[in-house]
This record gives sequence, C-alpha cells and structure tokens, in this order.
Amino acid sequence: MNYRHLGKYGIMVSEIGLGSWLTYGGATENETATLCIEKAYDLGINFYDTANVYARGLSEEVVGKALRSYPRSSYVLATKVFFPMGDGPNDRGLSRKHLFEQCHESLKRLGVDYIDLYQCHRYDSETPLEETLTALDDLARQGKILYAGVSEWNAAQIGHAVDLVRDRGFHPIVSNQPYYNMLGRGIESEVLPLCEREGIGQVVFSPLAQGVLTGKYKPGSPLPEGSRAADPAQNMFMNGGKLDEQMLTNVQKLLPIADEAGLTMSQLALAWCLRQKNVSSVIVGASKPAQIEVNALASGKLLDGDILAAIDTALDAQNSARARAW
Repeated sequence: MNYRHLGKYGIMVSEIGLGSWLTYGGATENETATLCIEKAYDLGINFYDTANVYARGLSEEVVGKALRSYPRSSYVLATKVFFPMGDGPNDRGLSRKHLFEQCHESLKRLGVDYIDLYQCHRYDSETPLEETLTALDDLARQGKILYAGVSEWNAAQIGHAVDLVRDRGFHPIVSNQPYYNMLGRGIESEVLPLCEREGIGQVVFSPLAQGVLTGKYKPGSPLPEGSRAADPAQNMFMNGGKLDEQMLTNVQKLLPIADEAGLTMSQLALAWCLRQKNVSSVIVGASKPAQIEVNALASGKLLDGDILAAIDTALDAQNSARARAW
C-alpha cells in the first residue's frame, strides 16, 4: 500500500481508503463488516471514513468497535456532520450547537478520544460560515479533532472558507471529499485547481460510480440481483436504477483497456482517480473482504498516456467532464 500526504499537511493516508456508506451498520452484517475492516487493516489501509448519519450512528459504532483492537496511532479515522440526527430544529446543519453535540456523540459511538478528520458533510447556507469555522477551530484546540475538512462544497464555498481561516488564524481546512470518477469529472474545472493552489487534499467518494465502473451492469441486461442499482434503498444516486444504456455501452469499452494495463475494471477506475496528485485517497466500499483485496492492488499503479487517452475516447470525456460540475 502506498501513502500520500493529505494535501500539503503532514498526516499521511493510504491511497485506498475504506468507507462505510450504505454498508456497515446497514446492508452488511456487523460480523462481515468487521472482517472487511480487519482485511483492510492487514493490507495496509489506514484511512477509514464514516459519518454520524450513516445508519443513524450504527456505522460509527461498527467501525469504532472493529478498529478498537489496533493501536490508535496506526489508523486515520474520519467522520462527518451535517445531516439530521433528530427531529428538532437544531438537530442538523453546521451550527456551533450541532457541531459540538454531534462531535461528542461521534466520539462516544466510535469509542475514541479524538477524531482525526472531522468533515462538514455538506455546506450549510443557513449558518454563518464564520460560526462553523470558529466551532471547528475550538474543537481542534480542545483536542477533540485533529483536522477539519469539507465534503461536496463548491469552489466558491471552499475559497470563502480558506479566506476566513487565513484572516482569523483558525485551524485550516485540509481536505475535501467530492464525488469523482471517470463518469463524473465536475471538480476538475474549478475545485481541483483551487484545492491544488491551497494545499487541500481530495479524499474521493464513489470512485467506482456505485459499481457502474466495475462493468457488472451490462447494456440491455437486467440489473444483477442483489446489486446496488437493483435496491431502492441504495440506488438514490443511480437514477433509481434506471441506468443510461449508452453510458453502460461506453463502460464496456473499458474492459480491453483494463486488460491491456493488466488491471481489473475497478483497479483501472481507482488508478485513474489516483493519477491526480491532489487526490490523497480514494474511498471504496466493500461488503466482502475479497473486494478489498482486489481494490487495494490499485495502489501504486500508474497509467500511461496511451491508456488515459483510450479511456477518454471510450467514455466520451467531454460529457463526463460536465457531470456533477460545480
């Protein structure tokens, strides 16, 4: 496993990270989830990402329990805050009240004394940004979080935060967790250049486009039984399981390209994301330990110019570059 700095900062994370969205505490049995985390750790993966809202806290409990047998210094634990955790008017967002209360709850569920990376899961237009950044700075000064990051913020929002942090002398924003993959390249136009300039690292989610880039969804064929696209509880970001036939046809063109590179389809997709120096880690999900073994092998794999050009041609790069643009 190779490791990269989180942006310009000293902390290092594995190129392949393990996430828990829609899996641990939810669709995957706790025993299997623990086996996945143990396999990831054995393979050198040190970056584990979760969120308070995943399975309403159960994901944090599962991840925390599985990691408890390992030295705390040996892994980087990330969680997030923003989405509703209750029915009250203050049970959501990025207010000082919600940040402090949810940070404390996450610490309890994870069973740790501090969170390595505490991320704002979305931007909160109803809370002054300075209030949010002040609260994050106070949590860092209290030793409850070591680093602060954001997720799915656009370039203007990140830039505003950077300016406030610099002006107020707050602890910096060190990372951004965006949607990024071969089929969704929207961050390349504005977010990546800004983050490269400011030293903010990307920890990418959905690098396999919820499994589409593994090639398991075939054009003209029924959705595989048990797949994410076939599950209404999990396909909310996949057009309700109604996948674009042309997109699926284009993805199938990646198979000979992956073969030429000596990689599986998923390894090709992960290595493609990691071609960006500003990408610190790609976060994969796994419901079986064997999936982690395959994906971990993408670390350190370099794609030459011919392979990258072939990928662009196969996927119609101009269209994918517009997908999820900010």
